[in-house]
Amino acid sequence: MSPMPTPGPINEAPLRIEICKDGEDLARHAAGLFVALAGKALGARRQFTVALAGGRTPRRMYELLTEDHYAYQVVWPAVRIFWSDERCVAPDDGRSNYRMALETMLSKVKVPPGNIHRMKGEEDPASAAASCEKDLRDRFDGPPRIDLILLGMGTDGHVASLFPASPALEERESLVTVSRDPEGLARLTYTLPLINAARAVAILVSGEEKAPMLRRVLGAGARDEGLPVQRVRPADGQLIWLLDQAAGSTLESPHA
Repeated sequence: MSPMPTPGPINEAPLRIEICKDGEDLARHAAGLFVALAGKALGARRQFTVALAGGRTPRRMYELLTEDHYAYQVVWPAVRIFWSDERCVAPDDGRSNYRMALETMLSKVKVPPGNIHRMKGEEDPASAAASCEKDLRDRFDGPPRIDLILLGMGTDGHVASLFPASPALEERESLVTVSRDPEGLARLTYTLPLINAARAVAILVSGEEKAPMLRRVLGAGARDEGLPVQRVRPADGQLIWLLDQAAGSTLESPHA
């Protein structure tokens, strides 16, 4: 893993960009970040709240977290699991982000069932979004502030289920809303106010197909195009980019 020249260690810098050797190295570093932030949160607040992401990039991270090297370092009964987005499908559907996390991680670690707060994609989307938001507000004293939100980035610059030109990008009141992907499938998604309230946001990006978008977002001379990923700006938290070499291959230096 070769770090980009950004300031300071994770617990001090508002922005950190790291290029990992390959997808496996990225997954190991992401698992290490999960463990480190869990320990920090448990020491400060006696619980660790994390919103998981779907997609292929975090899958290996979830698998690693079940292995002894990582699993023994996490007090799983004190972890609360949420999701940053979900497709409006049944929880046993192959497209479900919940199903992927259940099969790769949650069925293998000791997180109490009551600490797993899935988005109910099988229900009416508007009702499911409202129920998810109520659950979030009920779990926090004051405005919800999640310790770690995991995100991926699409080749179009989308994060969670916030797609370019989606009305969901302009939501300022709701914490969870309904959007549609380019194929027209309804999705539940965290909104920017909730994402940007997090203590830490980690964006995991792998694959050569992501390199052109990363150059637009992070490369030398990059400019603000209003892309969804560019609107992820934690107000009082850390923004951590974890890239593999294929995704970061065209970056000369980070743009901050």
